[in-house]
Amino acid sequence: MNVLGIDIGGSGIKGAPVDLATGELAADRLRIPTPHPAKPDAVAEVVGQIVAHFGYTGPVGVTFPGIVIDNVVKSAANVHHSWIGVDAGTLFGGAVVLNDADAAGVAELTFGEGRGRTGTVLMLTFGTGIGSALFVDGLLVPNTELGHLELHGKDAEHRASDRAREEEDLSWEKWAGRVEEYLRHVAMLFSPSLIIIGGGVSKKAEKFLPHIRLDVPIVPAGLQNQAGIVGAAMAAAKKLPPPR
Repeated sequence: MNVLGIDIGGSGIKGAPVDLATGELAADRLRIPTPHPAKPDAVAEVVGQIVAHFGYTGPVGVTFPGIVIDNVVKSAANVHHSWIGVDAGTLFGGAVVLNDADAAGVAELTFGEGRGRTGTVLMLTFGTGIGSALFVDGLLVPNTELGHLELHGKDAEHRASDRAREEEDLSWEKWAGRVEEYLRHVAMLFSPSLIIIGGGVSKKAEKFLPHIRLDVPIVPAGLQNQAGIVGAAMAAAKKLPPPR
């Protein structure tokens, strides 16, 4: 069964149909740059373009980079502030909408490096910001948004996100030092048995993970940057009637 998942990020909006039996994309993903400013109507237009591109008519799952409760946006750190209070599910034509890192984490625990893991597992996505998905014995604690923990008097993601690395032209090794400092902080708070690194940097793990020293096992996401799309499709599939 193929279900369409769409992942809204600070720099790009990407989507594809997902084979939910395997967690693999059933077609090449389509990526469209995120509008700037990333206001609701402009983003909804791009989401509509992706749905139309695949000629898709079933339930759609959409991730959002912020807190989402019952499809309603409660925070919007890396998109336009006008999102706060918006019923994104209605805006996207009845889609299921959830936090982007939560979606990625659910996918990774089902099909990727977190599969079969018990205890406390933390997935962190490094991109425009830092997203987080926290699991206890496979159960998600939603909307943790741990990228906004304060370090050095500012949101941690302002120092340790991939955007910070690019904007400050940091070497991978220097950026890894910032990431390690952040990981030590979250490890102190949650004592995870595994940390999974997702987002676009997961494809380049060999450039920075060897520079990070931590007592907790750290692995790049098995689904890499496709995890959000897969998790969005999984959320949408819950709206489907059970097979006969």
